[in-house]
Amino acid sequence: MSAEPPPAAPGTVPPPPLPTSGADPDGAQRVRLLSYNVRSLRDDREALVRVVRACAPDIVCVQESPRYWKPEKQAAWLARRTGTVVLSGGGRIAAGPLLLGRLRVDVIATRDLLLPKTRGLHARGFATALLRIGRSAPFAVTSCHLSLDPAERLRQFALLPEQAGPGEHGVIAGDLNEHPDGPGWRQLAARHQDAHAVAPWGGTFTSVPANPYQRIDGVFATPGIEVLACGVPHGLPGVRPADLLAATDHLPVLAVLRVPAA
Repeated sequence: MSAEPPPAAPGTVPPPPLPTSGADPDGAQRVRLLSYNVRSLRDDREALVRVVRACAPDIVCVQESPRYWKPEKQAAWLARRTGTVVLSGGGRIAAGPLLLGRLRVDVIATRDLLLPKTRGLHARGFATALLRIGRSAPFAVTSCHLSLDPAERLRQFALLPEQAGPGEHGVIAGDLNEHPDGPGWRQLAARHQDAHAVAPWGGTFTSVPANPYQRIDGVFATPGIEVLACGVPHGLPGVRPADLLAATDHLPVLAVLRVPAA
């Protein structure tokens, strides 16, 4: 007799098999995208690497990559250990947001943006790259980590859709420091698909790992991209609860997106 599966974690949808990444016959691409606040790699780095590898992402939208001590070297370490390469962003370039990707991801252009700094608040920025995979249409991906100050955060929300050019497909992922009922989140969700709301999979809450009670991290996609699944990867083979607790102070968000053919 086979053992029963473990109960789902609080705030989760029991995960069905996650779609694989790869090409469809028409040239569209199924893309696994992971968004993860890594807290400057200050926690258990090996646990973090195991989580990322188990999620098998094509693209990783990192927040809080190291900014002050050899940020390029530390970004390269994370890329090497997770089987990816640096696409754009990083500590000094975008004040923390970083994009990593597998070798099958082609970079057409980088559009990293360091935002004006408000006195007394952390520097913020966006890591953005225009990408193509196989015969897919180009699509812009932005990793962001928004302000704790409500007024500044609302201004940053307003800038996010502009990171994709006119007519381009776009994906925005990151630590938004706001709940879904907040004004900035609602403003963004009015123009982009909130991926977990469209195709819920796995867990909902991303903070804090020991007792998830709030959703402050998300993935958004423009209407031309099909959202196949999105959520915290509880129960995904290879993702161990102990590693999720040890890796950092956020839970990751894993999305599978179908980008249309060019």
